[in-house]
Amino acid sequence: MPLAPLVARAPAKVNLALHVLGRREDGYHELESLVAFAGVADTLGLIPGEPLGLTVSGPTAPDSGDPNDNLVLKAVRALAARRPGLRAGRFLLMKRLPAAAGIGGGSSDAAAALRLVAKLNGLRLDDPDVIAAARETGADVPVCLSPKARVMAGIGEVVGPPLRFAPLPAVLVNPRVPAPTAAVFRALGLAPGTSSGGSALPSLDGDSWEVLARSRNDLEAPALSVAPVIAEALTLLRGSQHCRIARMSGSGATVFGLFTDRDAARDAARALRRAKPDWWIRPTLLR
Repeated sequence: MPLAPLVARAPAKVNLALHVLGRREDGYHELESLVAFAGVADTLGLIPGEPLGLTVSGPTAPDSGDPNDNLVLKAVRALAARRPGLRAGRFLLMKRLPAAAGIGGGSSDAAAALRLVAKLNGLRLDDPDVIAAARETGADVPVCLSPKARVMAGIGEVVGPPLRFAPLPAVLVNPRVPAPTAAVFRALGLAPGTSSGGSALPSLDGDSWEVLARSRNDLEAPALSVAPVIAEALTLLRGSQHCRIARMSGSGATVFGLFTDRDAARDAARALRRAKPDWWIRPTLLR
């Protein structure tokens, strides 16, 4: 009898804060980032026993590229190389999150694939082979393995424990303009082996709103030079009633606004959709 399909959510990853501390001699940037996960998500299914493959559908599927190059398959192959005889199957990805948008859509999909394959094979998510496969797949994949608010550091390989704070009502806005990560880091302009001169994340003790107010996204300014429309998205969010903080996520172009309550976030999303019907705009909760 064939095994029943397995299903996992792949939620959007939002960088509430992202501090660039410097650039290593090998060219990688040292980061500290406070990460949370949204209620909006892709959905990944696994049909065990079938040949390894991926079918992508959904509203943002056309922007997700060649399925054979997808991070879902890269993650599973990385784990299979470490675990001979690993059972997998055919993956079905329902793509709702915009691609290359600074909210870790592809990384979250890859992490969901590792969760499904780990479950199928009786592996724990903290198994060294699972963690190594996540790191090999991409810098944001390790933090997405267990999607809960936490701090990530280094180049993404250092993942802190889950954090406890109240869910944050938010609106995510993507103007459907790409802000390629490599181009944004080039615009940041740090030479290898140099410090940014910026401060680390503030202490996470105390009021979460105060912590967020004292943090920042160091990639926001260089991203604006790559995709100036990000500034318009931020201005619209900051002008929304009851928006307390508006900031860019990751390397963009998605921005987020944090609101006093869920009703205020939903009202703001409706108003923004009227103003920008072609943009991707979603009210959600960040946890």
